[in-house]
Amino acid sequence: MSAMTFAEKALAKASGRSHTNAGEIVTVQPDVVLSHDNSAAIIQLFHQMGGKRLLAPTRHFIVLDHAAPAPTTLHAENHKLIREFVIEQGVDHFYDIGRGICHQVLVEEGLSLPGELVLGADSHTPHAGVMGAFGTGIGRSEMASTWALGELWLRVPESLRINLHGSLQPGVTSKDLALSIIGELGADGALYQSVEWHGETLRNISVEQRATLPNMMAEMGAKNSYLPPDEAVLEYLEGRAQRPFEPLHPDQGARYARSLDIDSEAIEPMIACPHTVDNVKALRELQGTRIQQAFIGTCTNGRYEDLAAAAAILRGRRIAPGVRLIVIPASAEVYLRIADEGILQDLLKTGAVIESPGCGPCMGNHMGIPASGEVTISTANRNFRGRMGTKESEIYLASPEVVAAAAIAGEICHPRDVLP
Repeated sequence: MSAMTFAEKALAKASGRSHTNAGEIVTVQPDVVLSHDNSAAIIQLFHQMGGKRLLAPTRHFIVLDHAAPAPTTLHAENHKLIREFVIEQGVDHFYDIGRGICHQVLVEEGLSLPGELVLGADSHTPHAGVMGAFGTGIGRSEMASTWALGELWLRVPESLRINLHGSLQPGVTSKDLALSIIGELGADGALYQSVEWHGETLRNISVEQRATLPNMMAEMGAKNSYLPPDEAVLEYLEGRAQRPFEPLHPDQGARYARSLDIDSEAIEPMIACPHTVDNVKALRELQGTRIQQAFIGTCTNGRYEDLAAAAAILRGRRIAPGVRLIVIPASAEVYLRIADEGILQDLLKTGAVIESPGCGPCMGNHMGIPASGEVTISTANRNFRGRMGTKESEIYLASPEVVAAAAIAGEICHPRDVLP
């Protein structure tokens, strides 16, 4: 029996087999089935397919986050439909508006677990890989079918191994690392592949900061993205994990479609420029670019450490005239912590607007849609034309520290340029 990658092992486990090979089609039973506001559309498909009852309601995880609180009557009606369905079907894990973004909440609630399979009706479901899970996004019709049958077929992906050597320099973040790799490989650089992260760099990155890596791999076309669960992950899950789990690690000698070696010490602050996430340039090339809006949040960079790092730059200063700074914690847990530790007050004093936990303007629903001709710098994961609701605007993607510095300066700059 040949050595297996993580993806081959995870899908073997989920399909009840002892072994799988890349390229095989397997029928899997997920441990977690995730959806959000799009559950309203999935409910309709479920009924159109003849669905009556969820096969395994205990596996379902539904969060209202993409348009929360509801910005329109249509969104409100969708939320009402979902709430009624959750009660009717006995869904155990339902989280209403204000709890936070589905990917963040899934981790916090101890439901994204090492070695497990998470199927999500959202493209950023690979985020679950920060816990060592196989997380992958699926379409609404696939999700409706999974609701009814409790299983789905998947093709076992080939794997891309990324080996990280050395440590990131001070002021350089996992967001810069992810953007650098996407800029090098392109937006389709990992199309339908399992991206495995390895190397000593990971040991020096906190669990919160690691989460940015699998999250951003959705922007490179990855089917899933996996970080080996180490002691830091196991410690995070202690007291959180809602059931026993079995971590999976790739075998020595597993076959990879490609292996990439990265010198982490050579990474510098990076920015994705309009209108594609792989249009990546070094921050130094973009200094002086004027902005009108800065946004810190999303499932990519809305965690406690992200907001704390931004606050450290903003503290005691005011945002530039003509600039709006919008901050949205990724979850209620994050919100409570920044409130308890005084970070919320620091952000408010600088002129920031704090919104309720959720996705906010990331996908252009509300809470910070730009005007035509305006430039936004954001900690989000996507910047295609119209992503934030306005086609005639520009979006730059960067780390929380760089976004905070830009809010103070009114233009893209290095954080050290605004510090005393």
